[in-house]
Amino acid sequence: MAIAESAGDRVELSADAGPPSGPYANPDLLPVPVAKRTWTTYNFTALWIGMAHNIPSWTLASGLVALGMDWKQAVLTIALANVIVLVPMLLTGHAGPKYGIPFPVLARASFGLRGANLPALVRAAVACCWFGIQTWIGGQGIFVLLDRVVGGDWAAARQIGGYPWPLWLCFVLFWVLELAIIARGMDTLRRFENWAAPFVLVGAVVLLIWISVKAGGLGPLLDQPSQLGWGHDFWKVFFPSLMGMIGFWSTLSLNIPDFTRFGAGQRAQAWGQSLGLPTTMTAFALLSVLVTSGAQAVYGTKDATLWDPVALTAKSGNEIGLLYALLTVLVATVSVNIAANVVSPAYDLSHLAPKLVNFRTGALITGVVGVIIFPWKLISTPELYIFTWLGVVGGVLGTVAGVLIADYWIVRRTVLHLDELYDPRGRYWYAGGWNWRAVVAFAVGGVLAIGGSYSAPGAGPFPEDGMIPFLEPLADYGWAVGLTSSLVLYVALMRTARPRTAAV
Repeated sequence: MAIAESAGDRVELSADAGPPSGPYANPDLLPVPVAKRTWTTYNFTALWIGMAHNIPSWTLASGLVALGMDWKQAVLTIALANVIVLVPMLLTGHAGPKYGIPFPVLARASFGLRGANLPALVRAAVACCWFGIQTWIGGQGIFVLLDRVVGGDWAAARQIGGYPWPLWLCFVLFWVLELAIIARGMDTLRRFENWAAPFVLVGAVVLLIWISVKAGGLGPLLDQPSQLGWGHDFWKVFFPSLMGMIGFWSTLSLNIPDFTRFGAGQRAQAWGQSLGLPTTMTAFALLSVLVTSGAQAVYGTKDATLWDPVALTAKSGNEIGLLYALLTVLVATVSVNIAANVVSPAYDLSHLAPKLVNFRTGALITGVVGVIIFPWKLISTPELYIFTWLGVVGGVLGTVAGVLIADYWIVRRTVLHLDELYDPRGRYWYAGGWNWRAVVAFAVGGVLAIGGSYSAPGAGPFPEDGMIPFLEPLADYGWAVGLTSSLVLYVALMRTARPRTAAV
């Protein structure tokens, strides 16, 4: 058995004992050696800047304006959501620099060596959907902007599956580009994020300047009134929107150890994430709502395309500006999609079959699944995108976060036996590789979080009075309900568990 040894506040496997072997280990799942945990505060800050500056983040904020909020209400909602989601991000991220392990290996401590496949597959499925959404948006951006640059009315081309064939071609080309970058590994990703982050920020500022000039200054951008006011109509939209905003990054609140495992220490990951996530998302949200408000002032509030920055940019007649916008869309989408939606499922799928699936194979599987789930359906309207997709995702992933945080911080007080995370003879084997307490907490929390999901008539897939009507009042608070209920239930169940030690 490999033995763990400490280097200050960081733990690694002893080099003398050799790496773990067997069905629960492969090179991608093993702890990162302390010598290779080198990411600095800037690396983590740049990672978040690169991930936050993307088209779905933009439509997140502009979608709130489209739903009736003014710029102050939209920015407040997003800023509060990202301060809240930063907390579980830092709590789960702590295990990365300390133990050098990815998310599915951390989940073994609570769910068991086999049971960890449950949260890993849930996270992987969500990431595959996000990968498809981002890839569709990137391909759509290329299609719209190239159509304006080269002319020829691509939108009138022969349709396949309801869309012009050049759009499908752009979609496939963008998909290939993403997989080519991820195949080069995590170090290439780190270098890409370092220069992508400031480039995309400049592109967003340029778009703000352009719409400000067309609107005659910043005044019209700031003067667009709220259609909801600050009364009942606002709060009815605010709480499900807040949960949706949290749900947007609830994915990373689980698998952030996939990145922090490369961190030089706790200070690097904590400061890097604190400086990068809430500040960047709030600033980008401000840019987004200002541009959308300005577009409403210029083009009228009845234009449903104004919440989409690609469609808005296409209204420009300047070819140089369009080409720059095209490059910005490419960089922004590749930046977030690879970091947020390929790294995690690649590790998660590798965890499912360590001897058959490595990191690169997992990335390829993610790419294939991401294009067969009809991603264009998930973002067809602001209501479907924010309330249905993000709300449900946030509720489900919040339950997993609750179990992970409860186990790592409350039950184990951040102390893990690193070698036993790979050993079926160790304490994390539980019963047949599963910890039924974690599964029960996940199931109960999930039902409470999303069981009452509802949709307005014609605006989503759920019944108007909720799938489980008596749980409908909880649906607007799905992420918080899921996290809190699973955390409390898991701790209560683990108090009754008999500790198991490793076999000699």
